[in-house]
Amino acid sequence: MDPDTTLVVGMVLAVLAIPAIVSAFSDGRAPRVAAMVAILAGGLMVYAIQQKEGGYRFGDLPSVVYRVIGDLI
Repeated sequence: MDPDTTLVVGMVLAVLAIPAIVSAFSDGRAPRVAAMVAILAGGLMVYAIQQKEGGYRFGDLPSVVYRVIGDLI
């Protein structure tokens, strides 16, 4: 898988994990699945950063997301 795609999938999973964690804490239960998704998201993002030569800069992220969406469409 392309590092750009891996990074975007990791970012999407991280964004989806946040409401799940908040929901689990507000219901008084342990956020097991949400924590696993957050760990997976972090792992995907770290893997993508390591695979990309020179890594990513913060300013590159919007263009990476648009490029991956464009590739999917």
